[in-house]
Amino acid sequence: MFWEKRLENWAQDVKAKLDLPLRVDLWNGQQLSFSHALPEVIVRVPHVSALSCLLTPSLSNLGSAYVEGKIDIEGKPSAIIKIGNALASGTLKMEGKFARLVRKVKRSKEKDKKDIQYHYDVSNDFYKLWLDENLVYSCAYFENGNEDLATAQIKKIDHILNKINIQPGNTLLDIGCGWGALVIRAAQQYGIKCVGITLSENQVKHAKEQVAKAGLSHLIEIRLQDYRDVVGPFDRITSVGMFEHVGLKNLPTYFATINDLLAQGGMAMNHGITSTDAHSGETPYGNGEFIEKYVFPNGELPHLSLALKSMQQGGLEVVDIENLRRHYAKTCELWGHKFEENSDQIKQLVGDRRHRIWRVYLAGCVHAFNQDWISLYQVVCVKSGAHPSQLAWARNANTNSNANPKANSTRH
Repeated sequence: MFWEKRLENWAQDVKAKLDLPLRVDLWNGQQLSFSHALPEVIVRVPHVSALSCLLTPSLSNLGSAYVEGKIDIEGKPSAIIKIGNALASGTLKMEGKFARLVRKVKRSKEKDKKDIQYHYDVSNDFYKLWLDENLVYSCAYFENGNEDLATAQIKKIDHILNKINIQPGNTLLDIGCGWGALVIRAAQQYGIKCVGITLSENQVKHAKEQVAKAGLSHLIEIRLQDYRDVVGPFDRITSVGMFEHVGLKNLPTYFATINDLLAQGGMAMNHGITSTDAHSGETPYGNGEFIEKYVFPNGELPHLSLALKSMQQGGLEVVDIENLRRHYAKTCELWGHKFEENSDQIKQLVGDRRHRIWRVYLAGCVHAFNQDWISLYQVVCVKSGAHPSQLAWARNANTNSNANPKANSTRH
């Protein structure tokens, strides 16, 4: 009776403060409503041992209880995340372990590889069920806002390639090449030689198959390789959705490595997620803790200011910055829709636990971008110290006319 009474008092306090369209069904048949409106989310608690996650409803506690099967949750993912965040922010203070913490992470090449493979080597078939047909796993670019996911991903790749102003005869290095879409598009459009590197064995296997299928093996090399082991120089370097795995303390060295690999007169682009906390803290109310435990082990997001400072320390001059936060919110939303559409297949493929992890993670990402907890920036840079005559007069001056207009698809 003690726990039931404590929970009932807690529920009354929450209802008085928040009025959430939420209902909690207890193991004894009791139902606790948090609003006079019909519930959008129903939480089922099968045993008294799960009550602690409700009494301290951080996003980590709630997410862990759901993933581990201690509670069941019924409702649309967007509603689950919205109500979960309202419950956490309305009952907890953004301080201590629920603040925007900066974690201390020890890193090594071996550890980095293991962390990358944990996330990206779930299985290629898993990612095929909710990414676009080219398996582009990064923020898409919605030029008009009404593009479908596949079109927006191709536009994102073209947006990047235009920004780095590829010229005939250039060489391109793509750090964290994923399943190969960017290097394939670059070779098709511009006929240039490309090297794509990743630490994911599944990605290497798939990317090599797609390169061969596209008849581009003479132009593209895919490697299972750490960026610290690459030998340059390259005229153009792209890094898309990769520097989140580098580590805050390693960023100056990371950008110094890009500088070393970049040819004189070359240009590089970093496309990555950033924290909006000025001290590069993780997302609040235990959200960062959940992602660290279940999704991205040892991932660290810098504030934009730290990223820019690290680029300068690495010998690079920033020449263009673009915020794509709105674009990533929509990208994650479309991923989430596909994930829900293929939910049964995904559960059959990877099991209920992993299905639950990714279900709340994708919906949580939409919320985090919408709340301005995280953002996405494309940053173009060149070697520091270049004469200003080497820089474009205007942003659109880099729009490239060297592309092959007939190569308008990256179908894999």
